[in-house]
Amino acid sequence: MYADKLLNPPFLRMNLILLIFLTGSKVFLLSSVQAVDPVSGENWPQFRGPHARGVAESGNIPAQWSATNNVEWKVDIPGRGWSSPIVWGDRVFLTTVINHGETEQLKKGLYFGGDRHEVSKTEHEWKVLCLSLTSGKLLWERSVHKGVPPTPIHIKNSYASETPVTDGEYVYACFGNVGIFCLDFKGKEIWSYPLKVNPTRLDYGPSASPVINGDRIYYVSDNDRKSYLLALNKRTGRQIFRVLRNEKTNWSTPYIWKNTKRTEIVTAGTAAIRSYSLEGKELWEITNMSSHTIATPYEAEGLLYVSSGYIGDKVKPFYAIKPGGRGDITLSRGQTNSDFVAWSNFKIAPYNPSTLVHGGFLYVLLDRAIFSCFDAKTGVVHYNGQRLPRSVGITASPWASGNHIYCLNEDGVCYVLRAGKDFQIMHRNVLGRDDLCMSSPALAGDRLLIRTDKRLYSIRNK
Repeated sequence: MYADKLLNPPFLRMNLILLIFLTGSKVFLLSSVQAVDPVSGENWPQFRGPHARGVAESGNIPAQWSATNNVEWKVDIPGRGWSSPIVWGDRVFLTTVINHGETEQLKKGLYFGGDRHEVSKTEHEWKVLCLSLTSGKLLWERSVHKGVPPTPIHIKNSYASETPVTDGEYVYACFGNVGIFCLDFKGKEIWSYPLKVNPTRLDYGPSASPVINGDRIYYVSDNDRKSYLLALNKRTGRQIFRVLRNEKTNWSTPYIWKNTKRTEIVTAGTAAIRSYSLEGKELWEITNMSSHTIATPYEAEGLLYVSSGYIGDKVKPFYAIKPGGRGDITLSRGQTNSDFVAWSNFKIAPYNPSTLVHGGFLYVLLDRAIFSCFDAKTGVVHYNGQRLPRSVGITASPWASGNHIYCLNEDGVCYVLRAGKDFQIMHRNVLGRDDLCMSSPALAGDRLLIRTDKRLYSIRNK
């Protein structure tokens, strides 16, 4: 029993096989240690979950709640941050930045004029928090940086918009204006990697999150000075490579695409969608994107889905891409598919939210609360342009659980739709009226974790 507890801490579940051989007075111990699969439905290790799809493995996420009903717990979170919570075992990790001076109040909805060009002169504190999944109790907090912010940001951005990532042993917190920090599950800092400060378009600030594959962390910094794809050794923080990118500012998180041909790093940008080998060599690209790229690429049912839909552009491209591309696979004018593009549509992509594939359907949620459904493999329209009632702007990406699709607006109102080719709103759930919601949630087992500007909720069927 003692050995079992020693070898199986709650944050790192492992299967252990011991073979003991006795030869004379010597004992030989052979062990086979296999870490639990990170795609377990109980874990939500990165932005939009194990496969970056935003789909709950369990299908048991509640369909109804309010500010009090089906709320297992809620805790106030100090500071401001739009990073999503991540979960491993009984631990919830998230990041925040505390302004020890005054912070400008946020305004909900879509609007222009949110850019700020002056840097705050007050001290800020960059923190990583760890809470208990079952109780919401703060287990530890670690301050990783203090000082005056190095750059200004858009009023609706934050200095903690990048979602951390975990491999079940360490948590890696990224702050795009400061650095990447590796902490163990007790909050001890193992290493840090400083990130050079680069200007972004209109001083909007960064927000792309890191991802893990094998023993490496990959991070994309698209900015207005010198954009790059970075690979670090996850155990030491040592730089493995830094590849320059012909890009300006973007906010899209890279995606590790493990397909039938190979494993590659997919990055979405305004100049092009680009794919790289795990060593940073460019494999293929597709140009013809919109002028702002935020949404995260992901794979479902054998196809890669990438979108770029700035609201001010006429062209808002969406691509469903086949594996195996080489070189420039951009579609010609008037072309909608090719050997490596299963289908495309140049008018449907959202601005902030990522799209969602679930049960063979592609769901597209626009920032203006307009919802559409397509066949995921062919692009055939099932319904298009259905409006969610009484909605302000939407920033969080939609998610799925079982037979339900969820759309959360900035007012804290979540519309739950029936999955499928018919548009049907089943429930309207409202959190506290003082909550502003921009973060995409975490789905851990039968729990839904929603971060607002003030607090973190655990929603669970009672």
